Amino acid sequence: MFYIMQLIKGREIADNILVDIKSKIAEMETKPTLAVFLIGEDEASKIYVGLKEKAARDIGMNCVLFKYDSDASEAEILNKIEEANKSMDISGIIVQLPLPEGLDKNKITNAIIPQKDVDGFHSENQRLFLDDKECVYPVFPKAIMKMVEAAVENNSLENIKKASVVCMSDDFGLIMQEAFRKVQIEASYFFCDDIDKKENANILKESDVIITACGKINLINNEMVKEGVVIIDGGISKVNGKVVGDANMQSFEKSEIPAFISPVPSGVGPVTVACLLENTYLASDK
Repeated sequence: MFYIMQLIKGREIADNILVDIKSKIAEMETKPTLAVFLIGEDEASKIYVGLKEKAARDIGMNCVLFKYDSDASEAEILNKIEEANKSMDISGIIVQLPLPEGLDKNKITNAIIPQKDVDGFHSENQRLFLDDKECVYPVFPKAIMKMVEAAVENNSLENIKKASVVCMSDDFGLIMQEAFRKVQIEASYFFCDDIDKKENANILKESDVIITACGKINLINNEMVKEGVVIIDGGISKVNGKVVGDANMQSFEKSEIPAFISPVPSGVGPVTVACLLENTYLASDK
């Protein structure tokens, strides 16, 4: 069988971003500092934070960790965030998700001032982004768009006109629609539970680019897409201890339909970390 699926290699894209930031940081008198809040004992969160710390230090960026037990009070965390907001030494702040039960995610992420909200989770940054005004570019959508741009450029793809976003929330769908609008690509979004509806199936089949971020195993297969489609897979699930995405990779590997797909892992993840550090650098440079 001749396999014509091509992988969009996130690590290569991330490395290019990080090399650029490293060169810029090397010329700065005061190095950017990222503050990371890690609350609770979630093992995956510890791993993700470790990766962010290492990536930051590898490019010459400072990283400080504020670690709290699962039973830490909301008031204690909010007070520390307020200190970080006021600190001239801290360029950007993130709160690693998910949070332990009993903590209000929106309240805590919105406690970070928008200028230091380098994840782009703050409601004000989201509003400004949708209004096409200057703000912190939400980091996950930013990483997705970097991958789309790299796939199009590296493979000399032309006529990228339509995109579809398969998601779990209106918030993410609207942000991705705006991200595509900024590069003159028409985008539609719908929820993963509605993917089998005829109208949505037709949209998917006509799309030049498909973004999926649902955590649903085998949600998208080769029969649902057009030739030459670019698929950015931001879904995460675990099967027998192995991390997989939303795309049914076996169906694409055995298909004669050309497709460009980001793998899980080593796809969106490394690029998201790189974009987080890029946002931190940009916040420090203002």
